[in-house]
Amino acid sequence: MSGKVSISVTVNGKRFDREVEPRQLLVQFIREGLALTGTHIGCDTSYCGACTVLFNGEPVKSCTMLAVQADGGEVTTVEGLARDGKLHPLQESFSEHHALQCGYCTPGMLATAHDIVTRLPDADENLVRHELAGNLCRCTGYRGIVRAIVRVLNEQREQREQHAGAPHAA
Repeated sequence: MSGKVSISVTVNGKRFDREVEPRQLLVQFIREGLALTGTHIGCDTSYCGACTVLFNGEPVKSCTMLAVQADGGEVTTVEGLARDGKLHPLQESFSEHHALQCGYCTPGMLATAHDIVTRLPDADENLVRHELAGNLCRCTGYRGIVRAIVRVLNEQREQREQHAGAPHAA
């Protein structure tokens, strides 16, 4: 008996059926098993957030989740944010607002940012800062990261107002 466990996981919209070691971490499965290296391994303690991915739509630190726990679930990595070759608005905003320098924290920041704009569409700058507390960046000082997320939130609010027929603020 090999000791491996069969799992079926949908990653970035594509289903993968694999056999994994019961103790293999989700981050290892993503990076080594699927060759999706955008998810970074930072601290291995869940402190830094570099390994954050979306699991069933919610941010999780993939260095503390076992691959077998993802069985039957959906994982979105930074590679899965873009659609049809077009960057996600958060990715564009991160670039425009210089929200990355070395880029090591960026995949985890983007996963967390995606959760913020999805779950908290009316978030303000203070709430964005609070929600980012589980992700560390040693380079940027967070200003660009927060600005990038707030810009996307503001654009989404404007789109909702347009669709609701609400007048625009001048």
